[in-house]
Amino acid sequence: MAYDDDATKTPRNDSIVGNLMGYLDTRIDLVRLETQEKVKNAFVGTVHGAAMGLFGLLFLIFLSIFAGLALNSALDSPYWGFGIVAGFYLVLLIIFLVGVDKKLFQGIADKLLNNTIYKSDKRQA
Repeated sequence: MAYDDDATKTPRNDSIVGNLMGYLDTRIDLVRLETQEKVKNAFVGTVHGAAMGLFGLLFLIFLSIFAGLALNSALDSPYWGFGIVAGFYLVLLIIFLVGVDKKLFQGIADKLLNNTIYKSDKRQA
């Protein structure tokens, strides 16, 4: 005997399965959108940081050339100004190689990036 009223094919179960599938599709779309937003923010931050670094480097180069030329003019020498600027950078390099520890930079990074994942998560747990 076959029954037309199969217990697994009731309209209520179909509705629950449909709602569950809709919920899963929505969650998958939400994860995709959040991932896309995080990738976009990372890309924008990387491009912005690279551009700021490039402009900062160009500023430092031209400032160093200006300082070298100004010292050359003040010392009436064609090369001593550039030697003084190069010596200044050599002293900075030695200070960084000998005196500055990586823990200083690690501490700065920890303060800047502390709990950024949880602060950027707009979902409620």
